[in-house]
Amino acid sequence: MAKRPDTDWRIITAALQLGAETGWRPLTMDAIAEAAKIKPDDLRARFATKRAILDGFAARIDQQVLDAAADDGKTIRERLFDLIMCRFDALEPHKANLRAMLPDAPSKLVGADPRLAVHALCVSRRAMKSSLEAAGVGTGGWLGHAKIKALMAVYGGALRIWLFDETGTMDKVMANLDKSLARLEGLAETFLARRGSGNSEAAEPS
Repeated sequence: MAKRPDTDWRIITAALQLGAETGWRPLTMDAIAEAAKIKPDDLRARFATKRAILDGFAARIDQQVLDAAADDGKTIRERLFDLIMCRFDALEPHKANLRAMLPDAPSKLVGADPRLAVHALCVSRRAMKSSLEAAGVGTGGWLGHAKIKALMAVYGGALRIWLFDETGTMDKVMANLDKSLARLEGLAETFLARRGSGNSEAAEPS
């Protein structure tokens, strides 16, 4: 039986490729439709906006990460390390396009879409919330919010290295991530505690 075509993924990859070539701000939905070989109305029926396309991409990556990072009894720190590394593995085929779309320094923001940077932060927050929960860490209340922000900072540091490292290996990324997670773990015993242990989020204000 022939494999069913994945039209949504074709749209997503076409948008990423065009975004890397022309920039995200000037990119139009009609151009994406043409590149994906789909009628503009059919495109908008699947993705109403460019942001929706990015959300679709993020959702695919999130699912790939959860499918790849099996929970085999590791510590929370090890589990988070695996989840984030699986995320880089899932993003690897799109690295060149992401690097072209996301500038590596404020001085390169000229011509970039500031909404893209804001959206990237929102995507990062959802991804790190999902990673914490997959590792068994509660994300409710003010403490959960702090955990998400802290893991976002850890991920952001490793992401910058991954995006612009030209060595062809993951050594620098893994070293940075391991060191950052160790530092995070050392900040407080409860920070990377599993749900239901010690300081429960149930006691936190909602």
